[in-house]
Amino acid sequence: MARAIHALMLALQDLPRRPVLAVLAQSLALTLLIFVAAGAAIFFAARWALSHWQWLGAVERDMAGILILLALLGVSWLLFRAVAIAVVGLFADGIVAEVEGRRYPGAATRAVPVSLGRSLRLGLVSVARLIAVNLVALPLYIPLLFTAVGAPLLAFAINAALLGRDLEAMVLARHPGHPRLTRGARWSLGALSAATFLVPVVNLLAPIAGAAMAVHLIHLPNRDPA
Repeated sequence: MARAIHALMLALQDLPRRPVLAVLAQSLALTLLIFVAAGAAIFFAARWALSHWQWLGAVERDMAGILILLALLGVSWLLFRAVAIAVVGLFADGIVAEVEGRRYPGAATRAVPVSLGRSLRLGLVSVARLIAVNLVALPLYIPLLFTAVGAPLLAFAINAALLGRDLEAMVLARHPGHPRLTRGARWSLGALSAATFLVPVVNLLAPIAGAAMAVHLIHLPNRDPA
């Protein structure tokens, strides 16, 4: 965990640089556009459905509209991590190349460019994996809802494991054959990144910081033993 924290500190130092800020602005704009478009489509579809549900009275339609709105907000919050990571994945090669070029020039010279198609595939696989794993874990979530912290802790553990894998994949896409992180290092990467997603405002920076942190954790010398 100490090396992961060190990698995070290095990643935070990389954030103010212009190329990284440019990727941050592009990824935030695209993420916002996706959520606005999806939200508008669901809103108008729900509005049309409610207007055609003649068997509902006015009060029931209002309640249904409120429930749909709350569900939309909840799903948006749950999927923000998945969508943000998928979007950052489209720009990951630029982030990784920027950090490697300044911090690890030897690794940068050995790197291979990642095509947009492969970046898109990585992002879609990340989203599909997140949805699939959480659906499989749904039977565990339901009883844990009756505990104080069980469900949030399970969600954090699952998302930390998935996030560490996704962030590692962003970097290793440029370095075929490079040794993978140990399970402990990958978990630390995912846990720290998942924690930043929980902090308001900071969560907007979390995908970029996580990608930069993965670069440092993979290329820092003296990797932790398995």
